[in-house]
Amino acid sequence: MRPRQWLKNLFVFAALIFARQFTQPSQLLLASGAFIIFCLLSGAVYLFNDLADAEGDRQHQDKKTRPIAAGKLPAAAALTAALLVSLTALAAAFIIKPSFGGIAFLYLILMIAYSLFLKHVVIVDVLMIAFGFILRVLAGGIIIEVPISEWLYLCTFLLSLFLALSKRRHEVVLLAENAGLHRKILNEYSSVLLDQMIAVVTSSTLMAYALYTLTPRTRMEVSTRLYLTIPFVVYGIFRYLFLVHRKTGGGQPEKTLLTDPALMINICLWVISVFLILRFFPPAA
Repeated sequence: MRPRQWLKNLFVFAALIFARQFTQPSQLLLASGAFIIFCLLSGAVYLFNDLADAEGDRQHQDKKTRPIAAGKLPAAAALTAALLVSLTALAAAFIIKPSFGGIAFLYLILMIAYSLFLKHVVIVDVLMIAFGFILRVLAGGIIIEVPISEWLYLCTFLLSLFLALSKRRHEVVLLAENAGLHRKILNEYSSVLLDQMIAVVTSSTLMAYALYTLTPRTRMEVSTRLYLTIPFVVYGIFRYLFLVHRKTGGGQPEKTLLTDPALMINICLWVISVFLILRFFPPAA
């Protein structure tokens, strides 16, 4: 169920943080519940995904050690666990709030569709990953009943697209001529094409975040000084690009984020700066 990758579900806290609701225990509790539910759902999706990809994973030098691909976990047991976990998580989501349950159900269906066939459609595969992150942010806003800025959706979409494209590049470069054996869709990509896409998304992500921090709505509802966090975002993206191109990173974004000291320090500084700015620089009157 890949607990290390559950870090992606921290995106459900975006609405809580940027709506300045993180000091309210009831809201924090609801957002934490959403986080747990999405961890369970994503864990179930990883089981479905590994069942669908077992044969291809055996052709990958890292993924061949996954329990299902390696034959350590029976397919029947994995499928049973995935069904039980997903049904339990969905039931909890609908009990907490029906509208939140609807988003959780949509996320599950979308990710299963991705595992079965959408990831075999060029470009659509990385877009579906990005939509999964948007649904996390949307769910976080719905469960605490706060509106979310369109800019925040855009930043989430572009950042997740950046990570997805970087992962595809890692796979294409690492597997080289054997890439198609692991996943046929990789034959449709090349490192040159992916570098061009990454360049477009990188500049778009930085511009979108900068504009988000400077928009009148952000200054009126979030903080007048959120733009001070822009340097951390610039460094973080550039550092990630450095790891992708010079250190063959990016294959597992969560691993890259947790194992590179410079990137970890930068993320911590960004988080600290955001909380301090929200605490000491309130929205414009």
